[in-house]
Amino acid sequence: MDLLALNEKIRAEAAKVIVGQEEAFTQVLVAFLSGGHVLLEGVPGVAKTLIAKTLARLVDTSFGRIQFTADLMPSDVVGTQVFDLNKAAFYLRKGPIFTNIVLADEINRAPAKTQSALLEAMEERQVSIDGTQHPLGDPFMVLATQNPVEYEGTYPLPEAQLDRFLFKVVVGYPSEEQEKEILRRYHTGFDAHHLDKSGIQPVISAADLPAIRAAIRAVTVEEGIMGYITQLANATRRSPDLILGGSPRAAIATLLTAKSYAALHGRSYVTPDDVKAVLLPIYRHRLILRPEAEIEGLNADAVMRRIIAGVPVPR
Repeated sequence: MDLLALNEKIRAEAAKVIVGQEEAFTQVLVAFLSGGHVLLEGVPGVAKTLIAKTLARLVDTSFGRIQFTADLMPSDVVGTQVFDLNKAAFYLRKGPIFTNIVLADEINRAPAKTQSALLEAMEERQVSIDGTQHPLGDPFMVLATQNPVEYEGTYPLPEAQLDRFLFKVVVGYPSEEQEKEILRRYHTGFDAHHLDKSGIQPVISAADLPAIRAAIRAVTVEEGIMGYITQLANATRRSPDLILGGSPRAAIATLLTAKSYAALHGRSYVTPDDVKAVLLPIYRHRLILRPEAEIEGLNADAVMRRIIAGVPVPR
């Protein structure tokens, strides 16, 4: 399968509704094709929900949204057994988690018990209800959002749950020209709540996914690239700016997403630039900075850029 042509077609369709968030959308697409979940971080109104809805429409899959609040219960997410008086038997009333792409909106507003209801679903692709395991569909992806500036009434995600996300994608403000284009589109009738009127068409079906995954698995990774990924992971654990570096799961994520990124850009092999393209969204939510680094004004991205600059690139 020609994934370069597929990528170009997806980007062309996405451009009908998304302006100024091409990098964020590409990262979400790479995560989807790599079989992972994404944490979208950005202030309200920068198209986080639009990115999720657009992806679901482009891959022709079912889409569900869960608004996380302080009183949300685990059963509101996964479902519950309900007694049918007419049949004198229990039946499963499935929760909104039973869909292909789930938007977990403002995930940090729900208490830890409800957040943990997502853990089994994200890691095992199944949920347990009254001791019975129920498999989820294929594909299955969680796109969780959180607001980086409003912390009142929120419950920060623990490191164990953050590590379940393949990528943390930062969705920033558009440029001035891009914002003008957004205004022009709304002026001429665009409505983000009615994507069916935007002319966007599905590009991938569920039947296409096995061939896409096979093409990604076939991407070559040389020993030098394997060593580069390993050296980067080890450098995070030795960094004087960090209390906690990346785990082997971060190195595995780098390998898998670099293969997806290379395939989408028409390469049958991974280059160091493919690795660099996925490092920030993989590591930014897995690193814990020392207080001295934070006082210096560093964040996870800045520390990761230092590490990238200090690790020799294989030739």
